Amino acid sequence: MKQMQKKKKFTLIEVVIVIVILVTLASIATPMYMNYVSKANIGAAQSQVELLADAVQGYRTDNKQYPSEDSGLEALVENVDDLETWNGPYIEGSIPKDPWGNDYIYRLDEDGRSFEIISLGADGEEGGEGEDADISSRE
Repeated sequence: MKQMQKKKKFTLIEVVIVIVILVTLASIATPMYMNYVSKANIGAAQSQVELLADAVQGYRTDNKQYPSEDSGLEALVENVDDLETWNGPYIEGSIPKDPWGNDYIYRLDEDGRSFEIISLGADGEEGGEGEDADISSRE
């Protein structure tokens, strides 16, 4: 009767083999997952830059000029320059941060005829490659 009540137990070798298999699967899946996350962040930043650029164009249509660099993108959600022709907000809510948590950069050319909106990428610094590359409204 005691032999029937005997429970099967896993040996240490069986447990180690299962752990090795799980670690191997994780080491294969993690880089693939991170690659998808990286591509998703880049795509999200490109979309946000385009939306912000469209909002700046809407601002220009109403006010016959682009926001000044001092006013920046904040001029899309608030009438910071007290313009009578301001018909915003030009985007819903507040100015978003890029997917890496950094502020978008707004630059106005010296002649005031064109602008650029930039995300500095994952590293938050100018230049870079891959996920660290800058994303611009001029590209």
